[in-house]
Amino acid sequence: MIKYNRLVFVCTGNTCRSPMAEAIYKNLNQEGDIKVYSRGLVVLFGEPINPKAETILIKHSLDHNNHISKGLKESDIDENTLILTMTADHKRNIMERHPNAKAVYTIKEYAGENGDVIDPYGGTLIDYEECYIELARLVKKTIYKLSEDYEEEDLL
Repeated sequence: MIKYNRLVFVCTGNTCRSPMAEAIYKNLNQEGDIKVYSRGLVVLFGEPINPKAETILIKHSLDHNNHISKGLKESDIDENTLILTMTADHKRNIMERHPNAKAVYTIKEYAGENGDVIDPYGGTLIDYEECYIELARLVKKTIYKLSEDYEEEDLL
């Protein structure tokens, strides 16, 4: 079992889903030793977090640390990097463009579920809240799975 030292959440533009997932993870697992980032696949220039995503994070008392979007680069990935994407298309794109990425899953796949996390971009605040609720559940499952994997390894 690989012990990951880096977790990267990936979505399209790194302005909604992946920064929300990053903020949720960092809030839930403040004692963890994994470095957590978020990145996008289509980032032409740095943009702040989507205002509706920001509103939802503030509503849940989560800090986004003045997030500015960043694109996924080769230097973000090593053999101990876990990449969790929002969609199967994101996963496919990363595996084609970054052959050194060994642990690439959709966040639902990693959590033992099927499907994609729907992009709330252009939707209502309710759409962003529903996306947040889904991501919070998936991130919790991710944290549990990572801690179970580490506990199993420690027992071996």
